[in-house]
Amino acid sequence: MPQHPADPADAFAELGRIRLDETTMDGMLRRVAELANQSIPGSRDVSVTLVEGRQRQTVTATGDLARDLDEWQYRHEGGPCLDASASGDVISVPDMAAEERWPDWATKARSVGVGSSMSIGLPIQASVVGALNVYGDVPHAFDPPTIEVAEGFAAYAAVALSNAHHYDSATTLAEQMREAMRNRAVIEQAKGIIMSERRCSPEEAFALLSKVSQDSNRKVRDVAAALVNRTVAGT
Repeated sequence: MPQHPADPADAFAELGRIRLDETTMDGMLRRVAELANQSIPGSRDVSVTLVEGRQRQTVTATGDLARDLDEWQYRHEGGPCLDASASGDVISVPDMAAEERWPDWATKARSVGVGSSMSIGLPIQASVVGALNVYGDVPHAFDPPTIEVAEGFAAYAAVALSNAHHYDSATTLAEQMREAMRNRAVIEQAKGIIMSERRCSPEEAFALLSKVSQDSNRKVRDVAAALVNRTVAGT
């Protein structure tokens, strides 16, 4: 069983020091799981489930045990991590031997040495939800004070994950915008070349680029870049 720090505030402080411009989304998720495993007394293994529409996946786990038990739930369309993700609640399984809601899953958990679990919902944003899943070796590994610690940690983790998700989305959007600006610049250059050679309007120049694009089954941006490159090479 892992050695846990006496004060989970140490883990919270570390999460607060993580700079999103110095790590990836995967890196953030991995550290969340690691800190949860170190901070929650009785934890053997931790995973993070993310659900977006019909897509369910374990995006990080501290070991194969947690990942395997999560994926069993995805394949069988049911289990505590999915219920916690959907509801945002804490779903506790105090004793796998007495579990009646998901008896087959509980049998699977017992077969790999898991005696109890809890899944804490992570409402990350409107279209993305998830759960922090904590697995313990023995029945009743998580008493009420420990569940309170886990809830506090999960609330903090949800904020961190939401920020990371927004940052990741914003970074992707920014790159898409930069690419769009680069595309626009080369298309404008190509239009200028055509207008100079043919003495035509901007609309006519773009129409010619579009026709070549369709005839050659290439993107307008690629046609424009080829024209600009040929013109530069010929000067």
